[in-house]
Amino acid sequence: MFRADLHIHSRFSRATSKNLTLRNLASHACIKGIHLLGTGDCTHPEWLQEIEEELVYDDNTGFYRLKKPLGTHDIEEQTNIRLKKVSFQPQFVLQGEISCIYKKNNATRKNHQLIYVPDIETAKKINAKLTRIGNLNADGRPMLGLDAKILLEYVLEEKHSHLIPAHIWTPWFSIFGSKSGFNTLEECFEDLTEEIFALETGLSSDPPMNRLCSALDRYVLISNSDAHSGENLGREVNIFHSVPTYQSLFESLRRKNAFFYGTVEFYPEEGKYFADGHRNCDICFLPEESEKHKNICPVCGKPLTIGVLNRVTELADRKTPLTAKEQFESCVPLKEILAELYQTGAKSKKIHSHYEKLINSYGNELDILQNVPIETISHENNMLAKALYNMRTNAIRKNYGFDGEYGKIHIL
Repeated sequence: MFRADLHIHSRFSRATSKNLTLRNLASHACIKGIHLLGTGDCTHPEWLQEIEEELVYDDNTGFYRLKKPLGTHDIEEQTNIRLKKVSFQPQFVLQGEISCIYKKNNATRKNHQLIYVPDIETAKKINAKLTRIGNLNADGRPMLGLDAKILLEYVLEEKHSHLIPAHIWTPWFSIFGSKSGFNTLEECFEDLTEEIFALETGLSSDPPMNRLCSALDRYVLISNSDAHSGENLGREVNIFHSVPTYQSLFESLRRKNAFFYGTVEFYPEEGKYFADGHRNCDICFLPEESEKHKNICPVCGKPLTIGVLNRVTELADRKTPLTAKEQFESCVPLKEILAELYQTGAKSKKIHSHYEKLINSYGNELDILQNVPIETISHENNMLAKALYNMRTNAIRKNYGFDGEYGKIHIL
């Protein structure tokens, strides 16, 4: 099993951890069990320079790896987790995210697009084009007055480069977002729509929700963490059956072949834009309730922020999801589970100590969440075993996220 988190950020993006370096990301990937990371922010000149200085191209895979491999001391320095051994060295694929803000069909459009390039020279070529549009130094995720279709043209001009629409349902900045999106991919990409082969579901939706829309049938659904810190890596990841190369990774997504297995998902209800509502007014509605109130907040009288579930419902043409090839599992981050078990904060010393012990016992976080037998864990911690069993069987209780407020999944 090979895990890939293909959408992250550097410290040069807004609202991100200042600790984010390539070694920091790789160290957290070892703890999480992620074999391949997006570099994030390959359009940012300073970050791209760090990539060039600290990574080396791997001829065997077409990915990049750290010039100086990680040791246990490096990982402890970056994560405060003392590992007994380093099981693997994570690799990187050059990745960036562009915020496209523009007018189209008499409406303001705001959507985020992920780009992937095969090497640093190609990144520099695309950056040279984007520099003519806006200031790439201002943000790791640059905001450009650029039609997404034109961005796709720029990417397609460079061999082996790819574009995937990001978190496609998020209200404010996505292809289908309720605030500034489109109703179809064709409205956005026009005659180039055939060049789109995959879509990122985002934290507030999962494959069954997306498979209610027949217009999305031909697209592979990927999931990534969109992490703004090393700690949040892997909250969503993609699973491949074996170790890919750069070329085979994107070929598997383009052709929907068996090499791509599926995804590990956030519970969409925990995503901060799942339901409708107003955070300041503490109003959280499902679509039926929003309709009763005509999408107006009953407290302040302003329009509700329409969430992902509502938008999916609006565009859906099925009552039950199409059964797709990709598989998926929903997980809750391990520290959140431990925090519920011990009734304390996820960042407390007690949780950190338990977390470190579990990682050393079973290898990495995602293995614990997905693969380690419940019976094995029950010998060490019966309550954790029960919690993992509940999560794996979906025997949980959910408080919905809305209007920028994360939801809460209760395991016990």
